[in-house]
Amino acid sequence: MVATRRTGIAAARTYRPRGRTVREREPATPDTPVTGEPVRESPPRRSAGGRRSATGRSAAAARAARTAVRATPVAGGATAGRTGGSTAGRSRATGSRSGSRPPRPGPAARPRPATASRRPGRSRRPPRLAEPRRRLRLATSVALAMFCVLGVRLVALQVTDGPAYAMTGLTTRLDRVELPAPRGNIYDRNGTVLAQSLEARFVFADPELVEDPQRTAELLAPLLDLPASELAERMRPSLRNGQPSRFEWLARGVDVDTGDRIEALNLAGIGVERDEIRHVPGDDLAANLIGFTGTDLVGLAGLEASFDEVLRGTAGVLTYETGHGGDLARQIPGGYRVETPARPGSDLRLTIDADLQYEIQRLLAEHMAPAQATFAAAVVLDARTFEILAQASYPGYDASDPFAVPEHRWRDAATSVVFDPGSVHKPLVIGAALQEGVIRPGDAVVVDPSIQKGDTAFRDVGKWHPPGTRMTPSAILAFSSNVGTIRIADQLGPQTLYAYQQAFGLGEATGVGLPGEAPGALLAPEDWSGSSYGSVPIGHSTDATALQLAAAYGVIANDGTWKRPSLVQAVVAPDGTERAPTASDTRRVLSPEVAAQLRQMMEAVVTVPGATGTAAAVNGYRVAGKTGTGALLVDGQYVEGEVASFVGMAPAEAPRFVVAVVAHTPREAGGGEVAAPAFSDMMAFALAHYRVPPSEEPPPDPVLYR
Repeated sequence: MVATRRTGIAAARTYRPRGRTVREREPATPDTPVTGEPVRESPPRRSAGGRRSATGRSAAAARAARTAVRATPVAGGATAGRTGGSTAGRSRATGSRSGSRPPRPGPAARPRPATASRRPGRSRRPPRLAEPRRRLRLATSVALAMFCVLGVRLVALQVTDGPAYAMTGLTTRLDRVELPAPRGNIYDRNGTVLAQSLEARFVFADPELVEDPQRTAELLAPLLDLPASELAERMRPSLRNGQPSRFEWLARGVDVDTGDRIEALNLAGIGVERDEIRHVPGDDLAANLIGFTGTDLVGLAGLEASFDEVLRGTAGVLTYETGHGGDLARQIPGGYRVETPARPGSDLRLTIDADLQYEIQRLLAEHMAPAQATFAAAVVLDARTFEILAQASYPGYDASDPFAVPEHRWRDAATSVVFDPGSVHKPLVIGAALQEGVIRPGDAVVVDPSIQKGDTAFRDVGKWHPPGTRMTPSAILAFSSNVGTIRIADQLGPQTLYAYQQAFGLGEATGVGLPGEAPGALLAPEDWSGSSYGSVPIGHSTDATALQLAAAYGVIANDGTWKRPSLVQAVVAPDGTERAPTASDTRRVLSPEVAAQLRQMMEAVVTVPGATGTAAAVNGYRVAGKTGTGALLVDGQYVEGEVASFVGMAPAEAPRFVVAVVAHTPREAGGGEVAAPAFSDMMAFALAHYRVPPSEEPPPDPVLYR
């Protein structure tokens, strides 16, 4: 049986990708000769010189050896198989090289190998398989690169950008609470408290956390003394600046016990924090000077308003981290928390003597109520330092309940109300004439019942004197002669008189620190009319305040030196350091000799029988002063009634105090009737309170006529 050779599709199906092609052999029969088909050897490689290389020959020999081993020897035909195979192989190889194909033998003559041999020709190169090592290296490189990028980004987030992102997130969780600064206290010159701040509580609501506004309001209403409907409205959610409101005031100035009771209720969305209230122990004591504050402790009147920035200090801020929403909206323990402490306000120490202030207020009300005064003011000035020891206004008010009275009663009448001073202006004219040498203390001035200036006739309204009466300056002051004062002013001249008015402090605010102080007004010489030559010397066409007149008389009491009055003695910082609020301002107006002469002339007003100021006498002390009757100006217009005044000093030989009393009454009443008695009582108390020794010698008898 002749073995058939597999060709075509059958041969292709037998291919196995094992690096080499192995043909399956058919088992040989004993009577069939086995022929081996030799494998075509690849031509040996040649070296660069054209010779075959040893490597090529070795490879060819190895392939021939493998082919020979595959041939199975069969009895009787082994040699023929080897010989025929080699001959056929050589013939096929020769034919392939020559390009001619040998004649194909017939079926009977062509030998068939028992086992299919490898198809002659070049061996095929096996397909290239995948290389897992390269793919693994590539994947590892890509993964490492990705981890490097992520690592760099994480480092950047944590180190470089981390704080910025953290702060951005933190700001959304921060809550801020203002820490009120303790307001400074106000003391009198001896350390007595006039106004102080006391610890209290304020109650607030967070509408976003209040669970039941109506029920919560009903529980708080009796404790806060507020309508439940008003409280409920504040607790309901609302918008503020486009954002949900998280803070609404419910009450301020709540006492500590009430605050503790509210805290004990543990109401959702309701908070209680530290607050302050302004306490005025004296109620109406110096209320027109001290003023008051609002519920937010901002000064609204008096020194509380003008020194508000000094008293209130600087509030602190507590910033802390909270959770978001519901029960989490509370301070996070151990979270962000920064506290800027509040800086307390400074204290004010006034020149006021609380005991003297109390008595001056009492006496002023006692004398002005029967006179039906619409307003009255009293000033007690230290004649040496120009410190204001007492300054009272009538009617007063209770600073702890200021809104119970009309607003105009909050003002300080001694600095805010201007009026024509009237005859209290006359000593200033005579003092200027003495200083300029126009007259001397013993000179006589011819006085007639009246004098014509411009279109106005000016007459003496006190004691009548016949025409041609020769009166001394003492008599002119004692009987308040308009004609005699005008004649002296004529010798002095408008320009000189105007200069002395300014030197005495008229037409200029004293600057004691009270809000709304009026500067008064003077009529400049170029604005004088014909009648001004008569009205200005006797205290008309001139506007002044009670404090300005007190300071002007202080020049006479202080041996001719004017000083700026002071109400605030010192500003005391929280660390105890003190500073004066304003610099002292002084100027010489009269010589000491002229001031002493003028005081002696003014004693006649109190001592001479029939003089205008005898009601101002103080038992045991020599008193020098002057009465006045003027007019009240309101919005630039004179109002009905008269302004009665008395300004004086004691002891006259060495003045310790200057007291000014001014009052507006609806009826015609001079200073000797309304103001002089009040002056007497006030001066007597001041002298006794400070234990000023009585005068050792009686006043001299004045010369009145020549």
